[in-house]
Amino acid sequence: MYNETIRIGTLAQPKASYIKQILPHGFESFSITFWQTLGETDLKKLAREVKEVLADSSAVISSLGIYGNPLKDDDKAKETRDGWKKCIDAAHLFGCDLVCGFAGRVVDKPINESMPRFKQVFEPLAKRAADKGVRLAFENCDMGGDWTRGDWNIAMTPKCWEMMFNAVPMDNIGLEWEPCHQMVKLIDPMPQLRKWVKKIFHLHGKDATVYWDVVREHGVRGPEPFAFHRTPGFGDCNWTDIISELRRAGFKGSIDIEGWHDPVYRGELEMTGQVHGLDYLKQCRGGAYVENPQ
Repeated sequence: MYNETIRIGTLAQPKASYIKQILPHGFESFSITFWQTLGETDLKKLAREVKEVLADSSAVISSLGIYGNPLKDDDKAKETRDGWKKCIDAAHLFGCDLVCGFAGRVVDKPINESMPRFKQVFEPLAKRAADKGVRLAFENCDMGGDWTRGDWNIAMTPKCWEMMFNAVPMDNIGLEWEPCHQMVKLIDPMPQLRKWVKKIFHLHGKDATVYWDVVREHGVRGPEPFAFHRTPGFGDCNWTDIISELRRAGFKGSIDIEGWHDPVYRGELEMTGQVHGLDYLKQCRGGAYVENPQ
């Protein structure tokens, strides 16, 4: 019987065949992820296929994810909003209660100007989710935006989160947090984690490396890259501390590795890096679960 309350997994394509192929590496959870739209995916059919693949394992589907800008008014945004609805309605078919994604943004306007539209879109989605026992979590990725301009996601900093949760004050909305997005802005993720841990529903397992010598010589607005995303185990994060804080707060859920960003472990080394990250995070978690003597 699986007794670990914090699982280590990975993001997965919406294909049961993909999950089946990587399951033997020891991933304990999978976050099934869509970009902007569900496309032609039949969620009921996918859920049946995934359930069959996972039947003889203790692995689970941690969440469904739809990443687009649902606050815009174009056709793609409508598809993203429809994707949120369909994922909310289908979450139970996958045995999960969590749907994740971007909060969206009114394009190239200061973040505070997105709040009325955020409330308009996500208040009914959060109520729909609450009625079905589903939680919503927003990734803390800035997608290249800042406080004044951007085109994808407002859920990037604590001030933004305060405004979002005040606009839609419901207990079933929270964060899909990853330390990488803070580190590349030179933010220490640990104080933020301790303050916001009760609102963190899901974690992306992604790390970062900061070249402090470049920061000291060139600053952060010059042409020299000073930080980049990494697979856990190759960057600067202290994941032992992160997982310890999660345990202290009683977190129960998944850290799912977000690959495909590491500048070294990519291409033919992608899964090599992800499996290293998986094993590394398991060790940071304390190793294999050991039952206490009676």
